[in-house]
Amino acid sequence: MTSKPKLSDLSFRRAGGASLAIAGIQISPFKSFHLFLALVLVSIVAGCKVGPNYHRPSPVGTNAMPPRFLGASTNVGDWKPAQPSAHLPRGTWWKLFNDDELNRLETLATVSNQEIAGALARLDQARASVNVARADLLPQANLDAAYVRRRTSFNDPQDGHPAGATYTFNTFAMPLTAGWEADLWGRVRRQVESARSQLAANAADLEVVKLTIQTEVAIDYITLRTVAAEHDLVARSIEAFRRSLELTTNRRKGGIASDLDVFQAETLLRSAEADLPPLKLQRAKLTHALATLCGQPAPGFALALRPLESAETPPVPVALPSELLERRPDIAAAEQRMAGANAQIGVAQSAFYPRVRINGLAGLTSIDAATWFNWPSRVWAVGPSLELPLFTGGRNRAQLAFSRAAYDELVAEYRQTVLRAFQEVEDRLAAQQLLKVELEAEAAAAASAERTLEIANHRYKGGLVTYLEVATSQSAALTRERNLVQLRGAKLAASVALIKALGGGWQTGVNQPPP
Repeated sequence: MTSKPKLSDLSFRRAGGASLAIAGIQISPFKSFHLFLALVLVSIVAGCKVGPNYHRPSPVGTNAMPPRFLGASTNVGDWKPAQPSAHLPRGTWWKLFNDDELNRLETLATVSNQEIAGALARLDQARASVNVARADLLPQANLDAAYVRRRTSFNDPQDGHPAGATYTFNTFAMPLTAGWEADLWGRVRRQVESARSQLAANAADLEVVKLTIQTEVAIDYITLRTVAAEHDLVARSIEAFRRSLELTTNRRKGGIASDLDVFQAETLLRSAEADLPPLKLQRAKLTHALATLCGQPAPGFALALRPLESAETPPVPVALPSELLERRPDIAAAEQRMAGANAQIGVAQSAFYPRVRINGLAGLTSIDAATWFNWPSRVWAVGPSLELPLFTGGRNRAQLAFSRAAYDELVAEYRQTVLRAFQEVEDRLAAQQLLKVELEAEAAAAASAERTLEIANHRYKGGLVTYLEVATSQSAALTRERNLVQLRGAKLAASVALIKALGGGWQTGVNQPPP
């Protein structure tokens, strides 16, 4: 079996009848020129691409699409097959909360966060990879100037003459080599297609990172406000408990109260004081976390917190159209990776077909530097080469099976991403509804506990009960108030989580919050 033609096998002979020798086959210049044109014409006209063209599979396989969101009784929007559209603008969704400090933090994080910077760099890498893949569609040329001083072997025959002589000489060469692959079967175009899909996937990944960082900033900020409100509540309660201890101590001195009353009042005070350090530590950690998210050093990072009571919870809209879920960037990234894997099937299939290249060489070569750039020192060669796989040990077939299996894996990941999106939206809607009910019940319980404390204080001052009843009421009132503060923060955080589950908000077009 003969080896495939190489560029070194090409030579042009003028004496004794001009002909082009390609791997030992003599072809006249006239015929070689027409052969060259024929190959170029075939490559342009054919324009075919082997492998399957991409078609989006069903997002939930053989399962039926859910008719609507069930987590919110007000939702009447119907589902349709997901059409990932991560390119749609999300706007500054955090402005729905009407908090200037949150707006400042979100802007700072979007500009300075290092995870976002890393994702942006990965996007630039993917963009460069597209250009790398696209470069194979164009002819490639290289200039390789070289100087070599050579000595031949005394025992090596030279040009058919017997051994017994040696030569030492210089070689000066400046060849310009060029080559172009006729992409007859679309191998290169499928690679470009795959690279473009990866670029789109990286663009969606950037949006995933942005949305994740922005929601982390919002949730940490809301949690910080919650902890700060809880800290202020405990601090006020400590002052109230301290006054109660003073009152009980004075009543003990007057013989009205007992030592048991004093110790109960002191226990309540010391317990509340012990609750402050953990709250301060949590507050410091959240501040430091926000500094890191905003790309700032933790030391010296300061915040201007508004009271939690002034926080506004964005209302859930009457309907949540399915188009909003399509804006989830993770779904878009999953689909683009699936499309890229589909293109790789075509790349693997093209390995079964012949590869045609047009090779050329032109340059100057001489054994003397003085004649290196003379016109008689010129050399050139041109001709096509054909590479046809005959036996690869099953490599091409295995590579094709691998590409198909990789595509099937990414189809499963795409469907899992869609199903997870359904779950997250349902979870967040259920949280919105149930937290609202819980918050109303907790507010009623806190009001009742406060009223119970007032009655217990009046009864204790009137000498009708011991301080145990007051201490029990004070402890219950503080617990209910802390629970109420925590639920307010949880409801705000649930709104942020719902926005994230919907891909960055539920408003579109003119209803987007102002930039």
